[in-house]
Amino acid sequence: MTAKQKLVRCPWPGVDPLYQRYHDREWGVPVYNDRKLFEFLVLEGAQAGLSWITILRKRPAYRAAFDNFDFNKVACYPERKIKSLLQDAGIVRNELKIRSAVHNACAFLEVRREFGTFSEYMWGFTGGNPLHNRWKQLRELPASTPLSDTLSKDLKQRGFKFVGSTICYAHMQAVGMVNDHLVSCFRYRQLAGS
Repeated sequence: MTAKQKLVRCPWPGVDPLYQRYHDREWGVPVYNDRKLFEFLVLEGAQAGLSWITILRKRPAYRAAFDNFDFNKVACYPERKIKSLLQDAGIVRNELKIRSAVHNACAFLEVRREFGTFSEYMWGFTGGNPLHNRWKQLRELPASTPLSDTLSKDLKQRGFKFVGSTICYAHMQAVGMVNDHLVSCFRYRQLAGS
């Protein structure tokens, strides 16, 4: 790219370098790794009611606090570990969100027992392939969809918490189950393979 060419990206990252890096390298990239999928479940749950950039800034602290999102370890956290997490200023110290992360790790393991991997379960909702939307403006992006409603309902029936339809849709966007980059964004074409 020459100095005269301008990189066109979705407008939501603004000029924040951390947000831009997340947009350019992670958001919408298909994720099949169970640990990474668990990480996004925890982070999306923590984000409820907050801005995503707040959670991105706390992400290194979350990785340290939650054993790099090792769901096997998180599922076994004793009460003393939960109490220490409630004192950790690096993460969102909301007791319901912290307890739900531990609870969801247990439910995550149950899904893995049933499906082999959590990835197999999650990607089953899209037939194993990303869905490519064709949004032209940010205001077109939905907060939830019938598919995220279905995913949310199923996760709740499996005992997961902090998995409402809006959280599920944000999760689907983050892990590339849907490509919601605007069609004008350089990442849309890269992820759509066109």
